[in-house]
Amino acid sequence: MHPFYADYLERLEILHDDFKQAIAGLPIEALDWVPGPDMNSLCVLVIHTCGAERYWIGDVAAQNPSNRVRADEFKAHGLDEAALIATLDQALDFARQTLAHFSLDELTAPRPLPNPRNRPTTKLESFTAGWALLHALEHTAQHSGHAQITRQLWEQRHV
Repeated sequence: MHPFYADYLERLEILHDDFKQAIAGLPIEALDWVPGPDMNSLCVLVIHTCGAERYWIGDVAAQNPSNRVRADEFKAHGLDEAALIATLDQALDFARQTLAHFSLDELTAPRPLPNPRNRPTTKLESFTAGWALLHALEHTAQHSGHAQITRQLWEQRHV
């Protein structure tokens, strides 16, 4: 594996560890708790983030279709900490296996957007593989922060 991809995966692993810390020791009630309108539970944040990672790394960068249904990710509930950790680990394993075969030249390769209905807010129809990989990392980091704040709000709700 090229050092760039090893570094990329190290950053992704750190973000997954941050998610694991955000859900550590919480009951299902806390994992399904929604702090307010137009916000997501920790369960949804994990499921959606892993679905998005799989989409951008697999469907877009690697052109390996997942048949993702993005809307279903926002219906996730009732999963315990172990199930969410397993989902995070599976997503990271997929990224490792996929990027093990990537060369640096692939970063600049154009990639069409598969099933644009899964990504209704984009105005672009194609990306480079590098853009897709960076977006996956950026998206994961953003939702990792959301998970940390949601955990803090859960812990502060009766203080």
